[in-house]
This record gives sequence, structure tokens and C-alpha cells, in this order.
Amino acid sequence: MDGLMNVKKLENFVKSQQNSFKSLFQRKQSGSFALAVDEDSKPESPKIIPQLSPFANSVVARCSKVLGISTHELQHRFDIELPESVKQLFTYARNFVEFVSYQTIDVFTTQPDFLTDKEFRRLTYDMMLAWETPCIEFHLEEKHETSPSAGSQEEDEDSPSLFSSSSTNMAIQVDDAKTVGREAFARIAPACVAIADIITVHNLFDALTSSTSGLKLHFLIYDKYLHTLDKTIKATKLIPKPSTNNVELDDGEIILDADGTIPTQPVLQHIGISAWPGRLILTNYAIYFESLGVALYEKATRYDLATDMKQVIKPDLTGPLGARVFDKAVMYKSIANSDPVYFEFPEFKGNSRRDYWLDVCLEILHAHRFIRRSNLKEVQELDILARASLGILRYHAIREAFSFFASQYKSLLVFSLAESLPKGDKILQTILSRLTLHNTSLNSDECSKLSPTKRSASSPSALLALSRLGFTLSKGESYLEGVKAVVGDLIVGEINPLEVVVKQSMQAIGKAEAAQATVDKVKVEGIDTNIAVMKDLLFPVTKIVNRMKVLASWRYPFKSILFLVLGCFTILRGWTRYLASSILIYGALSIFWRRHFNKKKSLEPFRVTAPANKNAVEQLLTLQEAIAQVETLVQDGNVILLKIRALLFSILPQATEKLAMMLILVAIMLMIIPIRHLMLLVFLETFTREMPYRKESSDRWARRLREWWIRIPAAPVQVVKVDDKKKK
Repeated sequence: MDGLMNVKKLENFVKSQQNSFKSLFQRKQSGSFALAVDEDSKPESPKIIPQLSPFANSVVARCSKVLGISTHELQHRFDIELPESVKQLFTYARNFVEFVSYQTIDVFTTQPDFLTDKEFRRLTYDMMLAWETPCIEFHLEEKHETSPSAGSQEEDEDSPSLFSSSSTNMAIQVDDAKTVGREAFARIAPACVAIADIITVHNLFDALTSSTSGLKLHFLIYDKYLHTLDKTIKATKLIPKPSTNNVELDDGEIILDADGTIPTQPVLQHIGISAWPGRLILTNYAIYFESLGVALYEKATRYDLATDMKQVIKPDLTGPLGARVFDKAVMYKSIANSDPVYFEFPEFKGNSRRDYWLDVCLEILHAHRFIRRSNLKEVQELDILARASLGILRYHAIREAFSFFASQYKSLLVFSLAESLPKGDKILQTILSRLTLHNTSLNSDECSKLSPTKRSASSPSALLALSRLGFTLSKGESYLEGVKAVVGDLIVGEINPLEVVVKQSMQAIGKAEAAQATVDKVKVEGIDTNIAVMKDLLFPVTKIVNRMKVLASWRYPFKSILFLVLGCFTILRGWTRYLASSILIYGALSIFWRRHFNKKKSLEPFRVTAPANKNAVEQLLTLQEAIAQVETLVQDGNVILLKIRALLFSILPQATEKLAMMLILVAIMLMIIPIRHLMLLVFLETFTREMPYRKESSDRWARRLREWWIRIPAAPVQVVKVDDKKKK
């Protein structure tokens, strides 16, 4: 009965809206994308598609105006171009919405200022809404949930049509309060490579929805993001190039960001104890620093990120006259520079500027390392750099619009995310496999024969997107000839391999974060408390060691004799090789035993007896004592090494001769006596040393050995201070 009622509702809706579609195409497009066809070629009678919901039909109708193709023709192309696997009954509507959306987005992105167009912003957002409710079943369920009486109301034929208003307001007529979920955003947004990357799209959604706990995305937030992204791209293209005196940008090198141009927010370059303000510029190949002279910038210094020069970029401390005070600097070090260079970003609160520059510089560095490891050339190399550049532009826009800062696993930068994620290497491997599909030999005719949703497999999508945004890529223009369409890494109705590996990494993130949460909980404060915890955790080991000492002391002769006989028998029979394996097998069996019988029981907390409370001064004294003990151990170790050096260089000839003769004797024994018998001799010597019959002679030999060692002088040491020739 429910099915018959739904069919009747659909028939009524079709009848009521059959004539209203004409009004949709009689209005002038409000956005910048008026229909790029002649009036004669406009669709005369757009037809609704029965499989789609009313809202999805409205979105498809608006897309047909942009494409200049009727909805009937779009459906026909979908039916003949795509495989049967994406045209199943339960997925037909959603896949058709994807098919139309991807083609429409590609037409929009052919214009360099498409992010400025309000129609593009509204339509792409409505595509996500239509993806969530693609078919009539979704629409009826949602309508029933929001208004129980809506199902009994019928539309009057004389009432205003759903499609009689402007294209930008049709979706608002359906439901102005709708918001977009994570999956819809991840499925539509990466179709425009400038807006989102398929690898970081989930992190981008989290950043945009941070105010709503990462659940839903409102249009106002989405619109603000695109508006800020457009401003960021335009501002980046207006950044002046660094001084051309001895420094010129390479072919294909573009500027991504600059800092230090505002007097109240300078960038300081520290080399040694010297510091100088200036402007810092990041390109897709290097970092440039221009020192501020008298009203002008001086010659720019280039710090390469592309060539393998063992570069190290990390956060560091800096301050006046070389003092390490402020945690607001990025350190750059390579084999091309004798001294490390520090770029300081002064600010009153926090270190957000430093963290941002650290992230973007590392992103370019990671991208070039991936290029070198994979031995990428020409168009593949340019596409990787374009992918990293777009990620930096998106990160800049999010930072400016929402003051968002990425944590370890929430990065919006592709290659930095792959470096930090669990199983991130699989993401890079998948990117590499996708790059092998780039076929630059296709001409425009061959490209036009491909399905629009599969042209990305043969197109450098990131490189093309960056070129369409207006960035001058003279080095890559020849590779873009004949590439007419691109829809990112998405294919209609199919899951991209990148999506699979990213989801696997996201699942690993959850486990890693859960494990890290337990680590944070068990961390305790205080040196004495941590030592107490360590002692209790190592109690089983110390107990075994103490028992072995008791047996070796011959305090209980019967137990010691029994252990001695068992040890000798084990060594003579050659069973020592099974000892380690037996211990490991015993550990594995214990684990399986506890897993079987304690699987429903939670692990009880490990109880530790806390030491007596100590104030801050007492804890500092304890720390000082521990440091002094460590220093003493290091000194004793150095003395032993220096005495060995003295023996090797024959400072004391008699002792050296005895040592040489002993080494020769040991070498002969190793050649003649089997290893099994040598192990037996060592075991007997060690275990019977405290035996009542041997104790006196053992103590005498130990005394003689100690006296001999004391008489050996240490080799001389001379500490030479390095002459500091750094700039004053």
C-alpha cells in the first residue's frame, strides 16, 4: 500500500510540475554563467526525471541551463556512457546527480573567476543537498519527518511553481534551513580541485564545521570559505617577486605566500648572534628572504627546498644575541649553509604565525622528497607541486576565515598529512599509481571521446586547476594542451583508490588517538613518583634477578647444587638454544590464556604506592642528585675507555704484554675448545665464585685484578674550544 501511495504522489507531482519547467528556462541567469549557447539551442521543454526527488530535479534543471543540454539528453548520456554497475535501482538517482554535478562543475571552472560567482557557490552547495536526498523516497521520508501532515496536502495547479523563481532561490524554496553532511561534502567538493582535495576533504569538513562539532555544514560557512579562498588566490597572485639581483624565479616557480611586509609584523632572520628584519617569501621550489634596507629590500637569499641537500625544517627557540628564549622560530638547515638559519615570527600571543609557516614549508619539502623518491619528471612533477600549492592556498584561506590550526592528524596539507598519518605511505603509493595514468599524448579529439567523469585519470587535475586559477605556469603550459576537462579524482558511482586508503588511515587514526589518550592518562608528575611506578612495573624482573643472586650466593646449598646440576646438564645437552624459544612460547601461551578467560573483564588499574609528598625544592634536589649520579657514571665510563686506550697504545708495557698474552690465550681457546664447553666453563666460574670452597681464592683473584686495573694510567685528554667566528 505504501508503494502505491508513493506512486500516486509521484504522478500528482509530475502532473503539477509538467508545465512549470518551461518558466525555468525563460528567465535570465542571475550569475555570471549565462547559457553559453544560442537561443535556438536552448532546451525548450525540460522534463523532470521520475527517479529524482523534487529538489534533485531542481538542481539538475539548473545544471542543464549551465551545460546547455536538456535534462532528457543528460539522462540519455548517463544511460549510454556509464557502465551498468552505476545504474542500479537503488543508486541510479544519486549517481545521476553526481554525473550532472561533475560536468557542471567542470564548465564553471573553465573561467578563472568562478569562485567569485555566487551562482557557482549556491549551486555546488545545492548539489551536496541533492546528493543527500537524490530520489523521491528520501524526499518523502524527510517530508514526513518534518511535517506529518504534508503528505495529505496536494498542490494546487494555480499555485506558484517550484521552478518559477530564479535559479539561485529554487533550493531555498524547498528548504532554506538544510545543512550538508560529511559524506555529501566529500563526494561533491573534491570535484572542484581548487575547493578540496580528496585526501584532506574530511579534515576540511571538520575545520568548516568546528563550531557545530563537525556534524553539519551550513551554506553561510561554505560561502565564507569560498569567498576567503578567492581573496587568498587573488592576493597571492599580486605578491611582488623577490629582488632579481642574482636571484630569479625558476621556470614554473610561483609565489605561494609572503610575510613580513607589515611593519608591525616583521620577520627576523637569525644567523649566529645577528638578527635582521625582512620579508619572507615561499614558492613551490624555495624560501626567499629579503633583508630590509633603507626603504628598500636588499638582495634576496634563496634557501632551496627542491634539491636533496639534507634539509631540516623544525620549530626552534631564538632570541636577542643568540639567546634561546622565544618559541616562535622556524629553523632551516642544509649542507649548503654552514650555520643554521632561524626565521622568527614575533607576536604577542601564541605562535600561530610560526606554526603556519612551519606547516607550509614542510609541505613543499615533503612534496619534493616524494618527487625524488618516485623519480617523477615533467608533468607528474608539476602536478605534485600543484597539488601541494593548492593545499597551501586552502590552508591559508581556512586560517584567515576561521582561525583554524591543524593538529597532528587534522592537517589540510596532503603530503604533510601522509607523513603523519598511520599507513600514510599507502596514500603516497596510491598517488604514484594514479600519476602513471597521466597520458599527455592525448589530443583534444581523443580527450573529447573520453567520458567526462573519467578524464581525470588521463589529466593532471591539480596542474590544470592551478592554471585555470590564473597562475602563470610557463613550464607546464605545453602539457595542458588538449586537456579540456577535469573532475578531480572522482568517478561517478565508483570509489577512488585514494578514498579507500584515506578511510583506512582514518580508522587507524581512531586507534592511535585512543591509545594516545590512555598514554596521557597514565602520565604522572614528579620524579619520585615516576621512579616508584618504574620500580613496581619492573618488579617481576628484579625478583628473578634477586633469586638468581641468592642461588649464586650459596645461602641455600641444596637449591644452589640443584640449579648448578640442571644448568650444566642443559649446556652439555645443547638445550640452551631452546631456552629463548621456550620463554617466548610461554609468554604467548600466557597471552592466549588471559585472552580466553579474561575477555569479558576490564583490565584493573596497576596500583602503585605513592612516595612521600615532596615540595618543589625537594624535587629539584632529587633531580640534581640524579643528574650528578648520571654524570658520575659517564665519567667512570670515560675513564674505562681511556685506560683501554692506554693499554692499546702500550703506555704501561708490562700491563700491555699481559693483556696481549691473555688475548692470545683466549683466541686459542676459542679455536680449540667447542663453544658448548666454553659456555660450561663460564657458567661454572660465575656460579661457583661464592661457593664456600672457592670464595677465598675468588676474592684473592678479584683483589689482584682490581689492583692491576688501578695501576693502569689513563690516556691524556685535551679539550679544545672552538673559535667562535660568527657574525657580530
